[in-house]
Amino acid sequence: MERASGAIVLFLLLAVDFGIAQNTTGKADGFHVGVILDLGSPVGKVARASVLLAVQDFYAAHRNYSTKLVLHIRDSMGSDIKAASAAIELLENYKVQAIIGPQKSSEVVFISKLGNITQVPIVSFTATSPSLTCDSMPYFVRATPDDSAQVNSIASLIQAYGWREVVAVYDDTDYGRGIVPYLTDALQKIDVRVPYRSVIPSLATSETIIKKLNELMAMQTRVFIVHMSSTMTSLLFMKAKELGMMNQGFAWITTSGVANIMDTLNPRVIEAMSGVLGVRYHVSRSQELDNLSKRWNKMYLQDNPDESPSNKLSIVGLWGYDAIWALARAAEKVGVSNTTNNPLLSIKNSTCLESMTISTKGRELLKTIVQNKFKGFSGEFDLTYKKQHKAYVFQIINVVGRGWREIGFWTVKSGLSRQLKQDGFKKTGQQPMHDLNPVIWPGESTKIPMGWEIPAVGKKLRVGVRSSKIPEFIKTYKDPVKNATIVSGLTIDIFEEAVKRLPFPLSYEYLEFDTTDTGSYNDFVYHVYLQEYDIAVADITIRYNRSLYVDFTVPYTESGVGMIVPVKENVMKDVWLFLKPLSTEMWIGSIILFMYTGVVVWLLEYLNGNEHVHEEKLECFLPRIVLRVWMVVLLVLAASYTASFASMLTVHKLSPTVNDVQELQKNGEYVGFHQGSYIEGLLVEIGFDTSKLRAYATLEDFYSALSNGSIVAVVLDVPYIKLFLAKYNKGYTMVGPIYKSAGFAFALPKNSPLCAEMSRAILNITGGDTIIQFEKKWIDQNSHENDGTLDGSGAITFESFGGLFLLTGVVTTCSPFVAMLMNCYKEYQQDPGNKGDDQNELGHKQVKKRRNGKNKEMKTETELREINNNVSASQFEQKW
Repeated sequence: MERASGAIVLFLLLAVDFGIAQNTTGKADGFHVGVILDLGSPVGKVARASVLLAVQDFYAAHRNYSTKLVLHIRDSMGSDIKAASAAIELLENYKVQAIIGPQKSSEVVFISKLGNITQVPIVSFTATSPSLTCDSMPYFVRATPDDSAQVNSIASLIQAYGWREVVAVYDDTDYGRGIVPYLTDALQKIDVRVPYRSVIPSLATSETIIKKLNELMAMQTRVFIVHMSSTMTSLLFMKAKELGMMNQGFAWITTSGVANIMDTLNPRVIEAMSGVLGVRYHVSRSQELDNLSKRWNKMYLQDNPDESPSNKLSIVGLWGYDAIWALARAAEKVGVSNTTNNPLLSIKNSTCLESMTISTKGRELLKTIVQNKFKGFSGEFDLTYKKQHKAYVFQIINVVGRGWREIGFWTVKSGLSRQLKQDGFKKTGQQPMHDLNPVIWPGESTKIPMGWEIPAVGKKLRVGVRSSKIPEFIKTYKDPVKNATIVSGLTIDIFEEAVKRLPFPLSYEYLEFDTTDTGSYNDFVYHVYLQEYDIAVADITIRYNRSLYVDFTVPYTESGVGMIVPVKENVMKDVWLFLKPLSTEMWIGSIILFMYTGVVVWLLEYLNGNEHVHEEKLECFLPRIVLRVWMVVLLVLAASYTASFASMLTVHKLSPTVNDVQELQKNGEYVGFHQGSYIEGLLVEIGFDTSKLRAYATLEDFYSALSNGSIVAVVLDVPYIKLFLAKYNKGYTMVGPIYKSAGFAFALPKNSPLCAEMSRAILNITGGDTIIQFEKKWIDQNSHENDGTLDGSGAITFESFGGLFLLTGVVTTCSPFVAMLMNCYKEYQQDPGNKGDDQNELGHKQVKKRRNGKNKEMKTETELREINNNVSASQFEQKW
């Protein structure tokens, strides 16, 4: 403690001499203002020239003012202790009524407490940490926006280029840490992860920087957001270029802290940063600003004769310039403070703070500064919102060579745009990258970095695999000679083909999952969450509980859960089968129409005097037409009947023995499922008793259990059912799907950028012929299509014709009895004792008449034959 006090006293003595030299007026009745900057830093150099020029320009424009700012500039040398000592010295020796600065956010913490005690406003235009608030620091005024103002512009930039992960790189200071919570929140809103934060010590050496960069190179993410001081940023990019991290594939974004002063950096540093994007506050160009820049350059070279003349006035210098004008205006309104002894200051064991006094006009001066509004060179000077500047427009720049170029803008209302929009037009949704000018990325590439890659300096992609009890999907074993995991199956073919279709090379190695202990698929997937695997490849079903800790690719198989059940043959054994081809209505209609047609034909013949219709000889034209139409209808009906009846007799109709899984549950049937799968839990949820569930490992086990009746049905994923039916296509069928599932997929860590690329590759495979070839190789080889038939001769059974045979038998059996009855009746009619002579004579006449009629018919038939034998009409007439 004594050593620290001695160092402070020594520094105060030196600082007093320096302050006297910086006193521009030498008059004690002026408005004394302390200025604390790191004069060795680029920001400090720019700020010093700006505040000096601001005092000179202000009083040149306001010669009649009764007050005049007297600046006492102190160099903090980047040390918080020296900055605090300088503040104490200024308050004690010069009774300053305001302090401009300090430059760093960490320096503000202590100095603002001094300002609270002495009621001296602390005005900083360089301390941008969001952790500095007016609530805990009532006399602290920020003449610049805080760093949280730029996080939405950075998030929009990340979203525009489609990056899903970024790494935050910041120094371990109040300035570096302050932006992190706000940046993380802004990225989370657009679903962008920050998987890692690289914290650089404030006094990091080159070796430390190289170590940190090597850690970043070993990671997959290739998008970095840098929020560091200009000194540390320069060292970082110089080493990054040496390590090859400024080549193609990398993306770097710097915050406004460095982008605002890009022109003041060393040209070699700017060249090393080629390809970097930067976010900086935008300042509208004007003739007045150009004139100011010329005067500022002269003053800057006067103070820094060894510096390059290419330095330009930055937004930081403009904030300092406007802050001096605001303070000068306020000082004129308030006037010089009459200080009094401080009876309230009670700092024990401190001799150097005893003479500090409280400013009588400090509160009024603070209020006047905050309420002061004017159009400055940095834009609208307005500190009414939380005692700090507001930011409205950000400029997006791209470092190229030893300079930079503008690629667009970001505003609160318009978002990203190539040109600055002044009409206030508001866009919604994601801003496309096409709204920005083309970017030259690291490595002088015009191709947008993908944002991630498998690091070449790191390990290969660890692919976890596990054997399936159904080896057609995946089979693994350890090769003792090569000490490597050998894999095969449909799943592996799809995975390896997907890797080939990725837009980048990917090296990987297979790691076999040990299934000897638990072996469940949930445990296998959980190893991805534990970061033991980079991806899990197997016949893994997408499940909700698994998606809570891993991400899945799109499925590479069909989805759903179904049942395998035996089929039964619906054999037609109905004795009245021959009636089945026609419906009841058709039979009734056909009979009625048949009878109606017969009656009509008889009636037509009777009306034409033909009484012999029963002899099947139609003499009239109309009855023949009616009969011909009826024959056509009868022909079509008979053909249809024949086809339908033949189908019933020859085609075996098959149907599943079980149609509903609920039916199995109600009947208490035994059901099989794949051992180790989620199906068991699904069946329990449906209501199955665990004692009725039986686990089997292979398809052969399922077939044996179904064959011997151990189980009634098997509940499996559809891909397994498809393979089962390809092997055992006789006597089994699928029912369902009875439950919806998402299918088989690969599991990756949450928010892995590889997931989207693999999904696109899988979609490319499943949408073409490749998946068909793979399925033919592993599922359809040496198998036949399930035709849904059973083995059998297909012969027509006697039962099918039982009714028809019965009808024929009845008719045949009854015919002799009917014939016997008819003969008895004829013998009875021919008995002489039953009829007289007249009747006999009449009978003889009728017989003779019939014979004559028959002779006429025979004669007519002879004529027709002669006509058919081409006998001429004249010969026919002469003959008859």
